[in-house]
Amino acid sequence: MEWGFTISRPRTVDLDRNDMEYSKRLLREFPELQTCIACGNCTATCTAGNLTKFNVRKLQTLVRRGEYEGVRDELSKCMLCGKCRLLCPRGINIRRLVQKMKKELP
Repeated sequence: MEWGFTISRPRTVDLDRNDMEYSKRLLREFPELQTCIACGNCTATCTAGNLTKFNVRKLQTLVRRGEYEGVRDELSKCMLCGKCRLLCPRGINIRRLVQKMKKELP
């Protein structure tokens, strides 16, 4: 059946093919990630984001989807200043999460 539109391949998320083990491990260690409302405060206040194309919210979304390509390079831009943690309305320790991902990301 033709619906008049298509979904472009690069924008689809295939959770069945993606390696979700690391993402599941992060969620076990940081259960507060489940409370993220994607408000964008972390990205809006980010010092590195103001100087580069670093986007904390995008990185978190990619990792939760099990898509790790390019994430390590992006994480290296983080200055670990902690502003994101201060402004998070849910109290998520994003700074500690970034440190953990820098250390253990596959």
